[in-house]
Parts: sequence; structure tokens; C-alpha cells
Amino acid sequence: MERKIPNFAGNWKMKSSENFDELLKALEVNVMLRKIAVAAASKPAVEIQQDGETFYIKTSTTVRTTEINFTVGKEFEEQTVDGRPCKSMPKWDGESRIKCEQTLLKEGPKTSWTRELTNDERLILTMSANDVVCTRVYVRE
Repeated sequence: MERKIPNFAGNWKMKSSENFDELLKALEVNVMLRKIAVAAASKPAVEIQQDGETFYIKTSTTVRTTEINFTVGKEFEEQTVDGRPCKSMPKWDGESRIKCEQTLLKEGPKTSWTRELTNDERLILTMSANDVVCTRVYVRE
């Protein structure tokens, strides 16, 4: 059966964020950098382009912009939220969720992220480091 691929494409703005500072603590980001990161990441703009199972995601904040390109089911290299290089393996997890396990290239906590499209057209991004989970909810602009 052909899988119906949900449409993640669009420009997204963040509505809510929970546990971002706790996530940075779990990643052992120092206090000064955490303050800057939390402030900068309070209003990220996310642009998603999608062609089937191939994604381009650009996240822009006042401090930095990150871009990732990946195809679901194929390993790619990216950086964790605190800038550590890792290999990532995105996979479908249910109808409309992509789960991505990250393997750090150096020592560090176990990290992963998921992006899920809800029935009411919200995008839920969860990022985890060990047992700490940060949840961010976005709406289409």
C-alpha cells in the first residue's frame, strides 16, 4: 500500500515551548550560552520545503540559522541543538510523525527529535537529551 505522505511544507511560527532551558541543561550548555539561546530561540521562524520524503528545514533565530536536508529512511549528518555534530536517521513513526535518532560523533547525551503534523494543522517538534524532553508547538503562517 502506498503511504500517504503528510504535507509539512510551509512557513511556521512557534506558539509554545516547554522545557527548552532544561534541555540545554541536559546538554550541559553553560548558563550564559543558555540565556542567549533561550532568548534567541523564543521566536524561531521555520521554513519547510518538502518533495515527497525529502525535506529541507531552515530554522532562523536572531543568533543563528540552521539548515538541514534529509530523506526519510536515509542517514544524514546534522548538529544537535547545541551544535554537536551527529549522524541522524529519520524514520516514519506512525502516519504523520518523523522520528530521528541522533548518534553523536563525540561523547554526550543520547539525543533525538520528532516532528509531527497534527490533525489541526499544528507542527509539534520534540527534542530530547537523555530523559529530558522539550516540546515546541508551531502553527503555519
